[in-house]
Amino acid sequence: MSTFPTGFLWGASTAPHQIEGGNLNSDFWANEARMPGMERSGDACDSYHRYREDMRLLADHGYNAYRFGIEWARIEPEPGMVSRAELAHYRRMIDTALELGLAPVVTLHHFTNPRWFAEAGGWLAPEAIDRFRSYVDTVVPVLDGVEWVVTMNEPNMLAMMTGLAVKMQQAAEAGAEWQSPTVDEGPRPPLPAPDVEIGRRFVEAHHAVRDLVRERTGAKVGWSVANRAFEARPGCEEKKRELEYIWEDLYLEAARGDDFVGVQSYSAQWVNEDGIEPYPPHPDNTLVGTAFRPDAIGIAARHTAEVTGLPVLVTENGIATADDARRIAYTEGALKALGEAAADGVDVRGYLHWSLLDNYEWGHWGPTFGLVAVDRETFVRTPKPSLAWLGGIAKTNGASLTD
Repeated sequence: MSTFPTGFLWGASTAPHQIEGGNLNSDFWANEARMPGMERSGDACDSYHRYREDMRLLADHGYNAYRFGIEWARIEPEPGMVSRAELAHYRRMIDTALELGLAPVVTLHHFTNPRWFAEAGGWLAPEAIDRFRSYVDTVVPVLDGVEWVVTMNEPNMLAMMTGLAVKMQQAAEAGAEWQSPTVDEGPRPPLPAPDVEIGRRFVEAHHAVRDLVRERTGAKVGWSVANRAFEARPGCEEKKRELEYIWEDLYLEAARGDDFVGVQSYSAQWVNEDGIEPYPPHPDNTLVGTAFRPDAIGIAARHTAEVTGLPVLVTENGIATADDARRIAYTEGALKALGEAAADGVDVRGYLHWSLLDNYEWGHWGPTFGLVAVDRETFVRTPKPSLAWLGGIAKTNGASLTD
C-alpha cells in the first residue's frame, strides 16, 4: 500500500535568483558587488533560457511537480514600469510545466526584491505593502491553471536576513568579510534570530495578497516557513517554546487562514537553557555544517500541522553534500519520517526536494544540494543517481520505500 495519498506531489524546487542568471535589477545582485568575500551569481545556471530542459529532466524521470519562482525585479524593473515580455516569459514557464505533466508550484517572492524597492526603504518603508500588492496584482493574470501558489518563501529567514543585511553592511564598511546566511560552521558569530517586528510586517504582506490570489485564480494559497525542528534538552521545554515562537510560530499562526502551509526543514537542532546549541563538529555534518538529521522533516511536519491545523506541502528538504549516495540515504530517511507523520494523521500533500540543480547558494557555489549537477562554463546538466532514484519513488507514490 502506498505511504502517501492519491494526487501526492513529487517534485523539486528552485528559486529564480539562484538559477536564472543575470538578475541585474535585484537587491541581492547589488549586494554581491559590494560585500567582500561574496561570490557572484552571474549567469547562475542559465535556467532563464534552459527552463524547458530543466523541467523535462523532472518529467522524464517520473516526477509530477516543479516549484519555481517569479522574479519581481524582472517584472517591475522600475517603480510602476511593468515588463510585459517578462510576464509572458513566466507564462511560458507555466505552460511548459503543464504541457510536460508537471503541476507548477509558483512562488511569488523568494528572498530577492527589486533594487529600487530596497533603496526606497525595503519592507520597512510605509509604501512596502502597497508595492507588494501591486506587484502581485500584476502577476495574477499569468497564473491561470496554477493550483499551488506560495506568496513568500521563508518569511522567518527573510526577517533574519533583513536584520543580518544591516550588520553585513556595517561589517563591509569596517572591512570585514561577508557572513553566509546558510553555512553554520567555523569561527563566526551566530546568525541573529528573526526580528519579530519585521516578521509582523511580512505577515501583513502575506495577508494583503492571499485573498487576492485565491479569489482571482482559484489556486490554493499559502506561504512556506523554515522549520528548525527544535528538540528540548531535559527541563528546557519553556525555552524551546520561546524560540519556536520567534523562529516559526509567529509565521505559522499567521497561516491559519491559508489553504496549506509550505514546510521547509533540513536538520534538527537542540535547545538548552541558554538557547540554540551550535552544531558540534562531526564527520557526518553536511557541507553547510548542519547535522545529518533526515528525521527533521517529520518533526517539522508534525509541529506545523499542530500549530496551523492545515494541510502541509513539503516545499523544500534536502542535503548539502558532494556524495550523492548520502543524498539518497538522507532523502530515504526523510521520506520515511514524513510517511510516519502522514500515517499518524498529518495531512501531507507533497514532497518537493531542494534542489533540482546545484545552484547559487546566496553568496557561494560550494554547498551542492542538487539532484542534477551543472557545469558552470557550459551549463551542461548531468543528472545524479539521486534524480532517478527519487523519480522511482515518485512512480510508486512511495510504496517502494518499504521494499
